[in-house]
Amino acid sequence: MVDWNIQGPMITSCSCDFGCPCQFNALPTRGYCHASAGMKVTKGHFGSVKLDGITWACIFKWPKAIHEGNGEALVVISDKSTPEQRDGILKILTGQETTPGATIFNVFAGTLTKFHEPRFGRVDVEADYSKARGTIKVAGVTDVKLEPIKNPVTGAEHRVRITNPMGFEYHDAEVAASTVKTEEPMPLQWTGRHGHIAMLDMGPNGPKH
Repeated sequence: MVDWNIQGPMITSCSCDFGCPCQFNALPTRGYCHASAGMKVTKGHFGSVKLDGITWACIFKWPKAIHEGNGEALVVISDKSTPEQRDGILKILTGQETTPGATIFNVFAGTLTKFHEPRFGRVDVEADYSKARGTIKVAGVTDVKLEPIKNPVTGAEHRVRITNPMGFEYHDAEVAASTVKTEEPMPLQWTGRHGHIAMLDMGPNGPKH
């Protein structure tokens, strides 16, 4: 197994209500799961290939709960990456070179029946964990905005974190409200639904806890 590691902020948004039932082994709010995610690798490697500074984004669409399968996905990797960096990121995101079930990418891979041809272009990912704010922008593909959940009465920011000591995605995540619009090949759109920012430190045996 190739040794690899990715560290940095990962933004995740989904079509479910705040909290995301997946985090609690529950079924999706609306019976299906649509998601858009992205990451800025501040430090990382795949074997001897450095991944520092690489950004990527993914769109996912499952017709029912994730574990029921028949999902599809698209990955877009920064066009500033080299062929070797692209190969490493794609292997990580498709669950390869990973202990079975150890990472969210490996788990998702087993539920996908359609993986669109990877794309390479400008991928902008900005995240501020301390403020529960972040954005993912890939022109013509996906536009994601995260901001703090607001108290419906006072309008004050409502801050919540999820701690998952045995999770295959993260240890801690700052929950936020997501606004999402994606275009082809999987048009998706919602406002005021679940989102979170996690500071990943992940390798072939899963995230650091």
